[in-house]
Amino acid sequence: MTDINADAALVVSSTHSPMKFPEFVVVIASIMALNPMAMDIMLPALPHLGAAFKIADANRLQTVLSVFLLGFGVAQFAIGPLSDRFGRRPVLLGGMAVYCVASLLAVIAPSFELLLLARLLQGLGTAATRVIAVSIVRDCYAGRRMAGVVSLAMMVFIAVPVIAPSFGQAVMLLTEWRGIFVVLTLYGVLALIWSAVRMPETLAVADRRSIALRDVLLAYRQTVTNRQTLGYALAAGGLQGSLFAFVFISQQVFTEIYHLGHYFPLAFAAIALGVAIAGFTNARFVNRLGMRVISHGALLGYVAVGSTMLLAASNGMLPLPLFMALSALMMFSFGLMFANFTALAMEPQGHIAGTASSLYGTLTTLLGIGIGYVIGQHYDGTLLPFATGLFLCTLAALAVILVVEKGRLFKSHKMVS
Repeated sequence: MTDINADAALVVSSTHSPMKFPEFVVVIASIMALNPMAMDIMLPALPHLGAAFKIADANRLQTVLSVFLLGFGVAQFAIGPLSDRFGRRPVLLGGMAVYCVASLLAVIAPSFELLLLARLLQGLGTAATRVIAVSIVRDCYAGRRMAGVVSLAMMVFIAVPVIAPSFGQAVMLLTEWRGIFVVLTLYGVLALIWSAVRMPETLAVADRRSIALRDVLLAYRQTVTNRQTLGYALAAGGLQGSLFAFVFISQQVFTEIYHLGHYFPLAFAAIALGVAIAGFTNARFVNRLGMRVISHGALLGYVAVGSTMLLAASNGMLPLPLFMALSALMMFSFGLMFANFTALAMEPQGHIAGTASSLYGTLTTLLGIGIGYVIGQHYDGTLLPFATGLFLCTLAALAVILVVEKGRLFKSHKMVS
């Protein structure tokens, strides 16, 4: 199957029946949104958490975000094989149930350590939504059509990180930080009920695979030895590291460097709109231009943004308007890349979609967490550490893609499905 003819049949799949196409996209987006919702709604609450648990080191508060991502990354390793053996639906609903229980635990957490445990469990739960959502889409669609569906889903769920910090700020005006976890619990319960009632099983019994250790390891081997899958996973992980770093330090940057105070969620939302615009753009043009043309062009744009930001930060010439513009362009480029990188990585793995999706998610998330955490912990009251990390991430991602594509960008290659 090639990048050119992978979407030969643009008809709506009957695999997700009785849901029509619009509902399918919205349901996929709603379960994917559990993760960014739990991440970004917390940003305005970090100083309040520090005050409540008497934590003076603002960098330590970043662990509320990073431990969530750690659970999210580690759990994905097992979710895929389980879904390939038992089906998508039971694993998805089980993960969402864990998420709801963890959110309730966070509401009553009496200590910072127990709160971190709850956040870890939240991450474990959302791992199922991330892996299963991609697996379900891969069960139903392939090629550019898959990239288009992912982009449409991103258009819906990307509204969450855009509005979540502002929503979190509004919650903080009405109640304390625990109210945020009440909101997360309610959203999790609603998403769980909707999925339980409407989402069918998309993996046929005949296509289910053994969960025996030997078979799982064989599937993992097939995934990591595929040049295209591994290469795009490594590149996506590096780029995700720069994005995680931005999220980790955003509250400190906007309040300490630019002194925006309570207006910081508005600035964050304005920047995050770049991803929403990218989702719309990709969904509109990916069938016409192809995944490589769009994502490789965006990668070169990402390199330009990283270079410009490093140059400006090194010379102390990064005022708020310039930082906002560069950050929005960074988000826009990332949005164009990530959906297509995911589709390109998954394209050769249709026969082991669940396992491949889990390993892809684990690699990208853990690599992203490691990079993002290192950059975030080097925050020193200036933007130089972040700009340096962003630039290095872009160069590394470009180098990996050049190796994967044998030095040629924008070109389509035949690949075994």
